[in-house]
Amino acid sequence: MNRYRLVHVTQFSYDGPVTDSYNEVRLQPLQDDYQSCLMFQLKTDPAVSNAMHTDYFGNTVQRFNVLHEHRRLRIEADSVVLVQDPRPPPNGVSLSELQGLEDELEEQYDFLHPTGYVPHLADLREFMSLAEAGSGGMCSGFASSAMKIVHDRFRYEKGATHVHSSIEDSLRNRSGVCQDFAHILLAVLRMRGLPARYASGYLVPLRAAQPGASLEEVVGGQASHAWTEVFIPGEGWFGLDPTVGAPVGRQHVRIAYGRDYGDVAPIRGVYRGHAGQHMSVDVRVRPALNEEGCEILEETAAVPVVVPDAPAHQPQQQQQQ
Repeated sequence: MNRYRLVHVTQFSYDGPVTDSYNEVRLQPLQDDYQSCLMFQLKTDPAVSNAMHTDYFGNTVQRFNVLHEHRRLRIEADSVVLVQDPRPPPNGVSLSELQGLEDELEEQYDFLHPTGYVPHLADLREFMSLAEAGSGGMCSGFASSAMKIVHDRFRYEKGATHVHSSIEDSLRNRSGVCQDFAHILLAVLRMRGLPARYASGYLVPLRAAQPGASLEEVVGGQASHAWTEVFIPGEGWFGLDPTVGAPVGRQHVRIAYGRDYGDVAPIRGVYRGHAGQHMSVDVRVRPALNEEGCEILEETAAVPVVVPDAPAHQPQQQQQQ
């Protein structure tokens, strides 16, 4: 089963009244040859209208403003998406051929250079050497080897980093969440001359892929997921998930692409007021069809679970877990 219903609920509760809340949401699944967004609906409480545009990287963005006084903001994104099996990993070109492909790689300029979240650090050269040793001399082999190194060398630990953490924090602690691991892999690939982009989305739990699964049977309280895609000259883009330690499969639902997390934050906003905020997030996934092949149309049972407080007056955005 590769047709999924996704419900992403985020709630901001404020210590007092706030006004002038301006928000951008990137929660609509991508539409391309390997994934179809069959339905998307965005609801807010307080209820306001929203406008839509496509950003520089081709992601769909909804914008809405809550100008009147309020003490809570609830954002619910409801999607149905069909995910196809990805292409098998390519043979691609050899690492020695990279220098002769400047013209093709120049088209991916944005995904070759360091960013604030993805600095090119001397500490990563050890990972580059290890990845090259296990690459078999091929670009695709280097990318796969680098992914496994990040997966093996770092411990998944919620709370080890925060939404604005640099990869320096994870390198120092040897821990982090999917957002950190994606950034580290991005840096290793880019430093070797391979274009790489940050992918934001969801990882469907295995048990949620079963036709009989209900909202209550899948993993609740999950934030959105993140991984890395690498560009292999002559072949195109291919996804690698360093958190899982495997190539991207049909359980990965893609929402947005960017240079790093800063380009694809699922929810970003600001508000006016002296009140602090408290954020809760819940993501639920289940098949969009039941065992008889009929559409599942029940209302979501998703109830936000608590994540750590955000300081007052900071942007309203969440870390990807």
